[in-house]
Amino acid sequence: MTFVVTENCIKCKYTDCVEVCPVDCFHEGPNFLVIDPDECIDCTLCEPECPAEAIFPEDDLPEGQEQFLQINAELAKVWPVITEKKDPPPDADEWNGKPGKLQYLER
Repeated sequence: MTFVVTENCIKCKYTDCVEVCPVDCFHEGPNFLVIDPDECIDCTLCEPECPAEAIFPEDDLPEGQEQFLQINAELAKVWPVITEKKDPPPDADEWNGKPGKLQYLER
C-alpha cells in the first residue's frame, strides 16, 4: 500500500511531510507534491505532518479523490525528489480547503 497526496495540496504545497519521509518518496512540481507509490513504504509518518490534511492511505482515499493515486504515480516519474522543507507559497493558507483545485494543477 502507498500513501497518496490529494487535491488539497494543490496551490498549498506545504512541505512539512517531506522531512519525515525515511525513503525520500516525495516529488515536487510547480504547485503540488506527489508520493512515488513504488518508493513509499507505508510508514504513516507523513500523514499527520500535512497541515492541509491532503495525504491519505490509498485504501482510504476520500470520495472523489481516487484519481490522485494515478496522478501521484504518473508525476513521480517526471518530477524531482524533494527531501527538505521549503516555505509554502505566500497564498497557501488562502487555498487550503478550497474545493475544485484539480484544474489548477501545474504539470
